[in-house]
Amino acid sequence: MGKTPASLKAHITRLEMTAPPKASLPVPVNIQTAIMRAPGIPLPFYRYLYRQVGARWQWVDRLRMSDEQLAEMLNDKRNNISVLYVNGAPAGFYEYFCEDEDTIELSHFGLIEHALGLGIGKWFLLQALYAIWSLNPKRVTTTTNNLDHPRALQLYQMYGFSPVSTGTGIVRPLSDKELLELARKS
Repeated sequence: MGKTPASLKAHITRLEMTAPPKASLPVPVNIQTAIMRAPGIPLPFYRYLYRQVGARWQWVDRLRMSDEQLAEMLNDKRNNISVLYVNGAPAGFYEYFCEDEDTIELSHFGLIEHALGLGIGKWFLLQALYAIWSLNPKRVTTTTNNLDHPRALQLYQMYGFSPVSTGTGIVRPLSDKELLELARKS
């Protein structure tokens, strides 16, 4: 079987915003979009979205969870997932977690590769932030790192997030064995 990939060092930035975004963007032209909340999302569909969005950026944590662990997290009433569809196909998702009545974490946000470059990333992030701020939190937090999209930090700051702390972490990419196990779960 294949060897275990080398661990990657990540520079992590935690951000927060304390007011809704002031920006407004129209839906990109000549693209049919829909954003649908996904309560009770099936585990294989969630894993598909998570893998399609996060594979390039080394998202691995949720893929290593057992069905039971992942189901418990996804079915937590404080967790919310919405899926972006572009021209009828899944194109990305965002997920947020209501930590308490004052704080909501944008825990995942991203587009599937076929949706990159269509001009919908900024618009989609705004839709996620509008949905979160409609719950009237005092602050919204998120975390990014240097393994994410190269413009992720800049985009978050453009819409009102400010860095509050930085640190380092280690990301262990999926091994061939783990990838095979994921394929069996699909």
